[in-house]
Amino acid sequence: MTSLRYGYGTNGFAHHRLTEAIRVLADLGYHGVALTLDHDHLDPFAPGLARRVAAVADQVRDRHLALVVETGARYLLDPWRKHAPTLLHDDRKLRLDFLRRSLAVAADLGAEALSCWSGVRPAEVDPRTAWSRLVDGCAEITSAAATLGVPIGFEPEPGMLVEDLAGWHRLRAALGAPAHFGLTLDIGHCRCTETATVPDCVAAAAPYLVNVQIDDMRRGVHEHLEFGTGEIDFPPVLRALRDGGYRGLVAVELPRHSHAAPAVARDSLAFLRAAEREGTS
Repeated sequence: MTSLRYGYGTNGFAHHRLTEAIRVLADLGYHGVALTLDHDHLDPFAPGLARRVAAVADQVRDRHLALVVETGARYLLDPWRKHAPTLLHDDRKLRLDFLRRSLAVAADLGAEALSCWSGVRPAEVDPRTAWSRLVDGCAEITSAAATLGVPIGFEPEPGMLVEDLAGWHRLRAALGAPAHFGLTLDIGHCRCTETATVPDCVAAAAPYLVNVQIDDMRRGVHEHLEFGTGEIDFPPVLRALRDGGYRGLVAVELPRHSHAAPAVARDSLAFLRAAEREGTS
C-alpha cells in the first residue's frame, strides 16, 4: 500500500479533450489532475468560462479527484513568445490578469494550489527592475490567493530569475512570508546546494510544499538537473516526501508525451507505486 497521492498533468494529454483526459486518469487510478489552463484545456479567456469551469468541477468531484492549477501554458498569452509576458516584462499586466483569472478558476474548482514561476529576465530589463516587478506581482497575486483561499505554489526553475530554493526563500522573505505563498517543487529542478542530494533538497523543501511535479520516470533523468550525474533515484525521493509529511499531489509532468498519453500515464503510475513501495521496504 502506498500513501502518496499521485496526479498527472493535462499538458501531457494535449491531443485529448479535457473531459476525456480526466476520465482516463481517473480510470487508471490517479488521485488527481494537474490542470494546465490552455487553449484546448479550459481557456480562461474564452467565452462561457463559468459554465465550463462548473462542468469540470462536477467531473472531478464525481470522480473523487484532487486538482491543482498550473499556469505554464507555452503560447496562451502570446503566439510568438513562449511563456511571455511574465511578471518581469514591460507588458506584465497581461500575466497578472491571467494569474488573477487562474486563481478564480482554481477557487471555483476547489483546487489545492495554483502553481506559477518567475520567468526568465528579459535582456532589456535590468536585474533590480526585474526583481522589483516580481515582488510586486507576487504580492498582488498572493493577496488575491489569500482572499480566495487558494495557496500559491511558486516554482523555482533553473534559468529563471528565481531558479533554486535559495531564490524562493529570498522572494518569500521579501513578501513578508505570507501564509498563502508556498512552494511548487519540480523534482527534476530540485537544487539547494551543488553537493546536496535530491532527497536532501526534498527534505529541506518539505515544510513549504503545496505542490510537487515529477518528471520522466522511465529514464530517471531531467534535462534541467544541473548537478550530480543527472540521475534521480526515485525511492529515496518519494520516501523524503512521505517522511516530510507532504500530503499534496505528486503530479507527473510529461508535456512531450501526449502522442502516447494513456500508455505513458499508466506506466508512470505503476513506476511510482513500485518506487514508493521500494522506498519503504
